[in-house]
Amino acid sequence: MTLKKTIGKLHLWLGLASGIIVVWLGITGCILAFEREISHATQAYRFINKTGNSYLPPTVLKDSVDKYLNGKETVSIEYLGARDAALAYYYDEEIYYQIFVNPYTGEVQKVKDMSRDFFRVITMGHYELWLGQTGRMIISIATLIFLIMMITGIILWWPKNKAAASQRFRFKWKPTTKWRRKNYDVHNVLGFYMTWVAIFLAITGLVMGFEWFSKSVYFVTSGGKTMPEHVHPLSDSTLAGSVNKQQMVNTVWMNLMKQKKSDNKVGIVFPHDNADALEGYVNHNLDSYFNADFYHYDQYTGKELPTHGVYAGKFETAPLSDKIARMNYDIHVGAVLGLPGKFLAFFASLIATSMPITGFLIWRGRKKNQKKRRPVIQQVS
Repeated sequence: MTLKKTIGKLHLWLGLASGIIVVWLGITGCILAFEREISHATQAYRFINKTGNSYLPPTVLKDSVDKYLNGKETVSIEYLGARDAALAYYYDEEIYYQIFVNPYTGEVQKVKDMSRDFFRVITMGHYELWLGQTGRMIISIATLIFLIMMITGIILWWPKNKAAASQRFRFKWKPTTKWRRKNYDVHNVLGFYMTWVAIFLAITGLVMGFEWFSKSVYFVTSGGKTMPEHVHPLSDSTLAGSVNKQQMVNTVWMNLMKQKKSDNKVGIVFPHDNADALEGYVNHNLDSYFNADFYHYDQYTGKELPTHGVYAGKFETAPLSDKIARMNYDIHVGAVLGLPGKFLAFFASLIATSMPITGFLIWRGRKKNQKKRRPVIQQVS
């Protein structure tokens, strides 16, 4: 058996093995590509009528939100655009709430249980089939198989010469062309064009799915370095009770707000105990996550604390490997290129959804042809 036939067999059986999962990932990927745009168009509580000249500080918003959390305390608060509601978050191992609050008045507009949010439910299905770690492993294995299939598909499709390349890149159907040939051409040509985008979707998905894959990508992009663990700094807890912690939170927040522009986010993550650090960040784009600067402070003195890890410090000054790691999610959903990137991710997911279907039809058609070609053996009496 030639190398190309071996690759063809590998492509076939891997496709049959992972096809259903790939279809599911493609469908849910299409839905999630425009999550932000759809949410903003359908959820009026995300916006407010501006009723004040300045934002209320995070401690005031926290006191307002905590009344709705049945004894729990807000984990973090995020300030968005001038016409956007501020976002407060609460989460633990079982519960995840998003609370939309008017940043000028402190009025709570919506308490959303994210376990019932449509896009959150679809995200968990896309990520782990609602099966926890087992589902995540199934998705990750299927994605790895899909990545191998795309590579083998390019090898199988790649033209031998210029004449073949011209024909394959600009295929035309005659009036007499049968549907099986059309299906074959659709599978190969659309698959070829889709691969150059989908291969990034698959790689970034594997970074989120497999720790070993994530570390391997970091090793390659950093020139052989090991991915650093996040070192979370601690506050000087001996100072507990000696200062007004709420005032310190608001002071840190005001300093961060000096960096904020109209299309930026500023967030405060409250310390969860007396030794925890106060966290703050400035995200320089409302539509993505990667271009953010992360800071840690002593909750009693306000002194900035050194920390280490991929998500530490400013994006602008981070090493290339850390930048790529931070960009991973936004590459996966296309947001790294703005709206055009989301369209690319959408159409790549849409075409990826069709690949197992058109591939299965090719395989079934060949099986039928093989049956028709089998010689009939007559018994001699």
